Amino acid sequence: MGNHDRRSAIKNMLAGTAAITASGMLSSFTTSDKGDDKFAPLKGNINHSVSPWCYSELTLDQLCETSKGLGITGIDLCGPKDWPTLQKHGMYSPMCNGAEINLTDGFGDTEFHATLQKNYTDMIPLVEKNGYKNLICFSGSRRGKDNETGWNNCVKGLKPLVALAEKHNVVLCMELLNSKIDHKDYQCNNVEWGVELCKRLNSNNFKLLFDIYHMQIMEGDIIRNITDYHQYIAHFHTGGIPGRHEIDDTQELYYPAVMKAIVATGFKGYVGQEFVPKRPDKIASLRQAIQLCDV
Repeated sequence: MGNHDRRSAIKNMLAGTAAITASGMLSSFTTSDKGDDKFAPLKGNINHSVSPWCYSELTLDQLCETSKGLGITGIDLCGPKDWPTLQKHGMYSPMCNGAEINLTDGFGDTEFHATLQKNYTDMIPLVEKNGYKNLICFSGSRRGKDNETGWNNCVKGLKPLVALAEKHNVVLCMELLNSKIDHKDYQCNNVEWGVELCKRLNSNNFKLLFDIYHMQIMEGDIIRNITDYHQYIAHFHTGGIPGRHEIDDTQELYYPAVMKAIVATGFKGYVGQEFVPKRPDKIASLRQAIQLCDV
């Protein structure tokens, strides 16, 4: 699709998408709460969620209220302290966190296994108890390790936890992150690396969090990778490339086509909006992203 056609398609798709109000972000989401939106109901082919860290100006209560008005049903990357707030608002936690150490100290290094195994052993039953399913984890930094060492270390650290996850119907999800721009030296930095780890663990209770932004930076070929490896993917994150801002025609991916590819695989999980809005009216940008992904 040519650049002109691409821009026209997005503009046509979002016809009528005006700024929510001129009085600012916090006043704007109150209109959504009252049901005053003029947009058609979402199609329901994509389950939508959003990451709180991208909207730090809002409390979690405010983000839940705003999200419901936009047709979003999940809030990503929340742990036990956040779940009561989500439950109060009838929001789901499609990608739980709180057991990891950080993004750099992960299962790829045996020195962190004892801490990680204790954390995840405590957390996995809590995830099940609260009615959730996915729990995030990380490979951590490469630190000079070759692929084989990284895979072997991850298997060693994760295998007993995967067995526990199977018992509690929880899925451990390792996030794919780019090591080129944002997370230097991260080891699980491409789809093939993550898929190989999935194959070695050989369990439906270990899958990948496919961050579209990160994988476009590392290797591109997003639709082919989603199509070829969808059975290993439990969750998706979005983000505009470059910069991780809005996912509209200011960046290089055509997200409606990516969403159609996800739907075509039969995926029933969540797509989490994890872009950092650049425009002053951040909620208008989030609304636009939901409309773009509503295929």
